[in-house]
Amino acid sequence: MKTFKYDVVIVGGFGHIGLPLGILFAHKGMKTCLYDINKKSYNIIKKGKMPFTEYGADTLLKNTLKNKKLKLSLNIKSIREAKNVIITIGTPVDEYLNPKTKQFVDLFKTIIPYLSKSQNIIIRSSVFPDTCKRIYSLVKAKKFNISYCPERIVQGYGIEELQKLPQIVSGFSKSAINQSSLLFKKFSPQIIKTTVKEAELIKLFTNSLRYIQFATANQFYMICENFGVNYNSLKKSLVEGYDRAKWLPSAGFASGPCLMKDTMQLAAFNKNNFPLGQSAMILNEGLPNFIIDELSKKIDLSKKKVGILGMTFKANIDDTRDSLSFKLAKILSFKGAKVLCSDEFAKNKEFISKEEILKQSDIIIIGTPHKAYSKLKIPKKIKVINIWQS
Repeated sequence: MKTFKYDVVIVGGFGHIGLPLGILFAHKGMKTCLYDINKKSYNIIKKGKMPFTEYGADTLLKNTLKNKKLKLSLNIKSIREAKNVIITIGTPVDEYLNPKTKQFVDLFKTIIPYLSKSQNIIIRSSVFPDTCKRIYSLVKAKKFNISYCPERIVQGYGIEELQKLPQIVSGFSKSAINQSSLLFKKFSPQIIKTTVKEAELIKLFTNSLRYIQFATANQFYMICENFGVNYNSLKKSLVEGYDRAKWLPSAGFASGPCLMKDTMQLAAFNKNNFPLGQSAMILNEGLPNFIIDELSKKIDLSKKKVGILGMTFKANIDDTRDSLSFKLAKILSFKGAKVLCSDEFAKNKEFISKEEILKQSDIIIIGTPHKAYSKLKIPKKIKVINIWQS
C-alpha cells in the first residue's frame, strides 16, 4: 500500500471554502496541504495571516503552520502526495447565469494525471446536477474513489459551522462513502449519507431556500413601505410566540457569489421552469431600485450627496463580490446624486471613512449592517435609510 506524505490535500486551498477546511483538518491533527495557484494569497497565508475575514481562524492558522501540520503549495504535483484529495474550486457561470459545466469538468481533467486509484477524491464545490456523474465517467476505468460532499457554511464563520453542521456524504462506491465519512467525522457532529444526485440537489436547494426566504422578507418590506407600515415592527409581532414564522428574516440585500447563482443553476437544471426562484431574483435584485424610487418621490436626488455605509455583500466580512451596494451606488449616480461610499472591512481607494460620510452626506443609506454602524451617532439633519431596521 502506498504511503502518503499528507492525509489531505485541498485543491483551491487558499479560498473561502478550502482554507477554513484545511486549517480545521490540520487543527484536528491531520497532515494537510493547501494547493492553489494564487501567489498573492500564498504570500499572505505563509506569514500566518488570513487573506480574508474568517472568524476563529487566525490563531489556528498560526498554530498549524508552526507545528507543521499545515503546508502550502503552488505546485500541482502536491496532489499526488495525499490520501484524500478535496476539490474546492469555484464553479463558473456565464453572463446569463447558466452553469459552465464543461469548464468545471475541464478544470478537473487537469488534475487527473496526478491522481491514483489509492486516493480518495472528494468534490466539495457547488455543481450543476449530474456534473459528478460526468466526472466519474472520466475516471471510472481508473477505479478512483469519487465522493461528493458539499459544504453549507456561512462565509466568514466556516471554522465554527464546520464543527456544528451535519455533513452530507455521497459517493459512487461504498468505499468512497466510508472513507469520506471517516474523514469528516474528524470534526462534523453528524454524517448524513445520500445518493450523489440527492447531494447535488441538497446543495442547490439549501442556497435557493435561503434566497427565497430573503425574497419573501423583501416583498413584505416593499408592501409595508407602500402602506406606511414599519416592516421590522410588524415582523416582531408576527413571529412572537408563533414558531411557524420564526424563519422569516429581516429585509435586506440578498447578494454575494452563491445564493442567486445556485438558484439560477437550479432553474437551468429544471429547464428554466423555476418561477419561485426566478421571482426571488426579481425581488432581491430589484430592492435597490425600489429604495431609490421611493426616495426619489420625496427628494430631488440630483441636488444631494448620498453616503452608503457598507459595501460588502454580508455584514462583518470583507468580501464585496456581487454586493448590491454597488448596484445601489450606480442607480443613485443615474439619478444625478453625488455618491460617497464607505466600508469597515473592504479596502478600496475610492472609499472614504464613515466619519467623512457623516460630515458630507445629506442622506445615508445602510448598504451592509456592520456592527460598527449600530452605535454610530448620525446627526438628525441627515436622512437615514436603513432597510435592515425599517
